[in-house]
Amino acid sequence: MTRLPSFKALLSVGVAGLTLAACAVGPKAPDAVIPPAASGAFISAPGSIAVTAAEARDDWWRLYADPVLDGLIAQAFAENNQLEAAEANLRAVRASLSEARAGRLPTTGLSGSASRSQGSAATSLTGAQPPETDSYSVGLDASYEIDLFGRVGSSIRAARADADAQAAALDVIRVSVAAETARAYADACSANAQIAVAERTLALQQNTADLTQRLLEGGAGTGLDTARAQAALAQTRATLPSLRAGRDGAVYRLATLTGRTPVEASEAARNCTRPPQLTQPIPTGDGAALLARRPDVRQAERALAAAAARVNVATASLYPTISLGGSFGSTALDAGDLGKDENYRFSFGPLISWSFPNIAVARARIAQSSALTEAALATFDQTVLSALQETETALTNYANELDRRAALTEARDQAATAARLSRLRFDAGADNFLTVLDSERTLAGADAALAQSDALVTTYQIAVFKALAGGWEA
Repeated sequence: MTRLPSFKALLSVGVAGLTLAACAVGPKAPDAVIPPAASGAFISAPGSIAVTAAEARDDWWRLYADPVLDGLIAQAFAENNQLEAAEANLRAVRASLSEARAGRLPTTGLSGSASRSQGSAATSLTGAQPPETDSYSVGLDASYEIDLFGRVGSSIRAARADADAQAAALDVIRVSVAAETARAYADACSANAQIAVAERTLALQQNTADLTQRLLEGGAGTGLDTARAQAALAQTRATLPSLRAGRDGAVYRLATLTGRTPVEASEAARNCTRPPQLTQPIPTGDGAALLARRPDVRQAERALAAAAARVNVATASLYPTISLGGSFGSTALDAGDLGKDENYRFSFGPLISWSFPNIAVARARIAQSSALTEAALATFDQTVLSALQETETALTNYANELDRRAALTEARDQAATAARLSRLRFDAGADNFLTVLDSERTLAGADAALAQSDALVTTYQIAVFKALAGGWEA
């Protein structure tokens, strides 16, 4: 006959378990590897004077030397509701980490009871109903899990990685808030700049239309010239409503980002007449520095670590759970007898719990956790590639728009010269009025295209700063 282990033997097992360092069971966590090709210099805009390999700045918006922009971003960091929600979520996840860490501590419980009871006559040997009896009890219970197979330790690692991932998620939102605030401000300024260009063109075309009308009334012009001048005037006037709507939309977007209602929108942004301008190259660093600072990459890496730790938690469920438990208390029939020597009680000993051989549930959880880890690894790899793609795209857009703006500036200057000369030739009788109208239309288009390019340059600059993940450490 197989003998059951003695209490002393069970106790020795538990004490021996306390002397062992907890070790996680399960597969080794997959490594989050950065491709070597991702660590070098950026390949977009090579040799461009618009960027430099110097270390990227966290407070990139200060490169614009615009006090209004500085104030708006500071306000957004303090008042943005998305940031407040992300900070609250981080506090919640950190509280979960504290809960997981509590698994390292013994669990304790205090109990107390007082009861009056009376048995049934049917259970009495004499057939008479037993008398009522009182019972009083107080006690302290404690138990401690010996983390022999790393379940508690792996749970803590998973919770810590979750907290790190949530902190990185907060940083992702900070990057976005800084960039979107700057973009909304720049959009409002750019819209006003384009409105100013349209109004200047409108004034010029109004003068031309007035001239054609005077010539027609004096018998020197034609109705065709007057109609063409009025058509050009109306076409330019039609661009103003959409530009004003775009300006107002940017201002309202800025109000939301800074935690304000539309009626409280920034008047400085509404009246800004020129988008923020850089006077120095953008410092970009290299690929290695980019991936080290990108919070979305850090978030994906921490999510991978959490998923891998949960594989260990699931694997630990295949093995026994060993706990040491004990209780101490006093039970008496009279409240005044509580605490007397003869009424003390205690118990102490190990508890082994094991679901073997019914391990199908544990196997299923291991398979689920392993699949989630593979998904987290793929997400990390994709996040790295997306970060590189976003940065290279932003750099090439910026560099090429600078080239485009230079060409548009030359085109605008040439169109202005052509418009001036055509007016002089018309006044001298060398050209007809159609040449004047055509040259002014060309100038209006060149002015509008240049103003749009100025807006795009600032937009692409901000896209570069956002891709470089500036702002979360500010």
